[in-house]
Amino acid sequence: MREPFEKAVEQHGATVLRVCRALLGTHDADDAWSETFLAAMRAWPGLAETANVEAWLVTIARRKAIDALRAAGRRPLPAEELPEAPSSLGVPGAEDGELWEMVGRLPGKQRQAVTFRYLAGMSYDEIAAVVGGNTAAARRAAADGLKNLRKHYPGATSRGAST
Repeated sequence: MREPFEKAVEQHGATVLRVCRALLGTHDADDAWSETFLAAMRAWPGLAETANVEAWLVTIARRKAIDALRAAGRRPLPAEELPEAPSSLGVPGAEDGELWEMVGRLPGKQRQAVTFRYLAGMSYDEIAAVVGGNTAAARRAAADGLKNLRKHYPGATSRGAST
């Protein structure tokens, strides 16, 4: 019969803590130690009678330490000062504010068709499924939207448009 889980914690707790501290340092080691024994407690009933408990616990601790290191790599780093101006990086159309304002003034179906086609890269079939209607209607709405933009937006080129 295997000993109670509490005895395993008493016997091997210091070894597991040393492993956690060696891999993580003192700051995160206590959390990894706790996570190790929580995981071990859940798996304790299914552990074989002949298993090497210390090696099993050290393996769990090593895996918990790896998890902690990976999680630390995903956390944001603290900065002494935040930038004063918000970044436009990753904001579509941030440099073309006037153009996107004109797109916003288009009638609803035209605005959606232009946005889905030229910003999201959707096909006319996909646009028709989202907006409603058929492929020809989606194509017509996108064309009408571009025609309105070319007519009213001062930076638009008239390439392909009839005058």
